[in-house]
Amino acid sequence: MDVGLLFDLRNPQRWQRPRDRHYGRILDFCAEADQRGVGGLWFTEHHLFADGYLPQPLTFAAAAAARTRRARIGTAVVVAPLHHPVEIAEQAAVVDLISGGRLELGLGAGYRRPEYQLYDVDFGRRISRAGEHIERVRELWRERGITPAPVQDLPPLWGGFYGPRGARLAGRLGIGLLHLSRESFLEYQRGLAEGGHDPSVARVADLLPILLARDPERAWARLGPHLVHQVNSYRQGALEGTGQTSPPLTLDDLRDPHARDTRGLLRILTAEEAAVEIKELTAGLPVRHLIFWADIAGMPDDLVADNIALVTGRLPALLAAAS
Repeated sequence: MDVGLLFDLRNPQRWQRPRDRHYGRILDFCAEADQRGVGGLWFTEHHLFADGYLPQPLTFAAAAAARTRRARIGTAVVVAPLHHPVEIAEQAAVVDLISGGRLELGLGAGYRRPEYQLYDVDFGRRISRAGEHIERVRELWRERGITPAPVQDLPPLWGGFYGPRGARLAGRLGIGLLHLSRESFLEYQRGLAEGGHDPSVARVADLLPILLARDPERAWARLGPHLVHQVNSYRQGALEGTGQTSPPLTLDDLRDPHARDTRGLLRILTAEEAAVEIKELTAGLPVRHLIFWADIAGMPDDLVADNIALVTGRLPALLAAAS
């Protein structure tokens, strides 16, 4: 099990940096994390976010691959139905070549109607279409249907699905499940059996809703507005095109464990607190990658650096001691 970091490249107007410098800053953080021994660097896709959420994760993954030497380079996720499978297979192969065979390709179905409208793709078939694209990408690699081929014979594929249907689909395809949930894992195992796959191929990973800080209380005081921005932009994005509305959450809502609609929202913990939760969360599951947020909505550089240092240093030591 390795420990990695995810970047979404958000650059909100309230804390906005020049966009070219912002991208360079994130690449610097990727290089620093690689030097510290991070297990993976992951990138994710969204479209039409006002804060500049990364729209093309494989493009940025290629840049990160060129700046690093050891970390796995992953996507969590590429929204597969929005892209032709040949394009995905080719771009991913280029990342694998640049990285020297370090690609982990996470593909999912997404959940935002405006993104599907932007690409003129049917939102209603997104899960089945994602499965079809995953199968086609694997086929193109296996049969050398694109050139050049990736370095890895078959780069690891992951299904970024959060519901039971998607988990079962990932199992039938025989790929990893990019979600840590015991309920989903049961569906994933059923899918593996339906697809005729050996149970030993099961593997899971996930992005955990945790930021690390040496002093969480002090960090909350500085990070609160950034977390509120992120949470509310996700909530608004999920509702766009549905006709539904929801009042924005406040910082008090995020900090109240009994507030409604806050389960799974990002929390700030010490490395010691996180290690205890992770041990319970992962017990008995074939976990390959734990992924943590590296940077939340343009948060201050010193807090990003501290989070990276804890994720790459203190936390792995604690997890190793507990195993």
